[in-house]
Amino acid sequence: MSTEEKALNFIEQIIEEDLKNGLSQDKLRFRFPPEPNGYLHVGHASAICLNFGLGIDYNSPVNLRFDDTNPAKEEQEYVDAIKRDVEWLGFKWDKECYASDYFQELYNWAIEFIKTGKAYVDSQSSEEMAKQKGTPTSPGTDSPFRNRSVAENLDLFERMKNGEFEEGTHILRAKIDMKHTNMLMRDPIMYRILHKHHHRTGDKWCVYPMYDWAHGESDYLEQISHSFCTLEFLPHRELYDWFLDQIIDSTKVRPKQREFARRNLSHTVVSKRKLLQLVEEKHVTGWDDPRMSTISGMRRRGYTPASIRNFAKTIGIAKRTNLIDVSLLEFCVREDLNKIAPRVMAVLNPVKLVITNYPEGNEEWLEAENNPEEEVLTYRKVPFSKELYIEREDFQEEANKKFFRLTLGTEVRLKNAYIIKGESVVKDANGNITEIHCTYDVDSRSGSGTEASQRKVKGTIHWVSIAHAVPAEVRIYDRLFSHESPDGNKEIDFKEFINPNSLEVITGYVEPSLKTSNNLDHFQFQRLGYYCVDKDSTSEKLVFNKTVGLRDTWAKVESKE
Repeated sequence: MSTEEKALNFIEQIIEEDLKNGLSQDKLRFRFPPEPNGYLHVGHASAICLNFGLGIDYNSPVNLRFDDTNPAKEEQEYVDAIKRDVEWLGFKWDKECYASDYFQELYNWAIEFIKTGKAYVDSQSSEEMAKQKGTPTSPGTDSPFRNRSVAENLDLFERMKNGEFEEGTHILRAKIDMKHTNMLMRDPIMYRILHKHHHRTGDKWCVYPMYDWAHGESDYLEQISHSFCTLEFLPHRELYDWFLDQIIDSTKVRPKQREFARRNLSHTVVSKRKLLQLVEEKHVTGWDDPRMSTISGMRRRGYTPASIRNFAKTIGIAKRTNLIDVSLLEFCVREDLNKIAPRVMAVLNPVKLVITNYPEGNEEWLEAENNPEEEVLTYRKVPFSKELYIEREDFQEEANKKFFRLTLGTEVRLKNAYIIKGESVVKDANGNITEIHCTYDVDSRSGSGTEASQRKVKGTIHWVSIAHAVPAEVRIYDRLFSHESPDGNKEIDFKEFINPNSLEVITGYVEPSLKTSNNLDHFQFQRLGYYCVDKDSTSEKLVFNKTVGLRDTWAKVESKE
């Protein structure tokens, strides 16, 4: 990477400094290390883009390594979902690795730690351990089992591995310093007993390594040069290095842990524990509910890989935790969809429009532009007839001068079609408008080249021919949480801020070209917003999710508040 190409962030500066100090370019290797205990969320997306982006920039391999050291919470479903999300974002890993690949090596090293007096089996209860660990301002005290003999420790540890003891009766601890100022260095746990079936190793192991023990050693075994973590792992770096010090071979690459700040997103939660709560308590339909901050949820809602990558690039990497307004993410989505989404017509709040002077039984197939952003413009045919649906909001019986849509006695253009003039309305017994009657200028068809077609009118509205309209279920999503930081107050349950109006399901009508659309196809419903086909959609029943509006409507709401 050339420093002349762009300003480097602090992570890139670290790598450049290491290269200057003698680290060979071909020794660079990065990794993304998710724990398969839930679906990845938008925060993970930033970490994915960071690590895989470095791999692209430096032409270096990136490993996808699953931190599968806790079989009580991990499932193959999550492994599959993580792989799907990383691939969907547009990245390819060099090696697919698992912490469980190294269970034997980690166990063998633990045996060596015991033999050299650097680890011991502790048989205290968790409550006793908590008491003897001390506080940040007071030193800890040694465990009564800290000076067990090597022979006894080896015997107990092997029996732990063989499943002879119940969970919680023994643990293996590193012997470091119970008076250390960093509490993580006060004889940290290396192994605990878990009688749980592991999704890869089955029932082979009854002891499982702690993350702090497995993390650095896995990096070392894979010869990762730079191990990037979020800021909460900064206090763990000292332990990461201590564990490496005990096993390092000076002829091999020594991994370097460095930390960057989480980027929290407003109106969301990005804790897998809290996301799991939302799923299990059925506040949402699943991990891929389009209101969720998961990558799967964003994909189903219609967000694009390019928009998420651009969002990650825009917010960048920092050393301080920051709350990013979700409007920025929506802007990135809107910007990408504007380039790629075909424009189509859909009416979501319909009222019937009758063109009284249009020939009975007649229909025309008019030419409509797919996307004006295309380099080479393409077109499709849309049917036109005497009776149409238009949006109820596009008509007012009486309106002020700022209303440029259809009113009685005024003209408006029907998109891709004719100029019409409002003539009269039909109402039901309650005074609600059921039909709007109008006349059309027969010579004003768009693109016909006639003088009438080039006549200027102040408004253009969209429509769908009733005879050809395809009914569709449309899911209108709003923010899942009404508060910008729903989990920011520890005194209040984050679920108190769940927006009760985060989903509205309506029936709309779309033009017939959408009949053949497929799952995740993106569209701009003209004048309404961006929508995509949901996985629930079938040939008999179309289902669309609202991805994002054409404009940021929340900015106005929040400014008023």
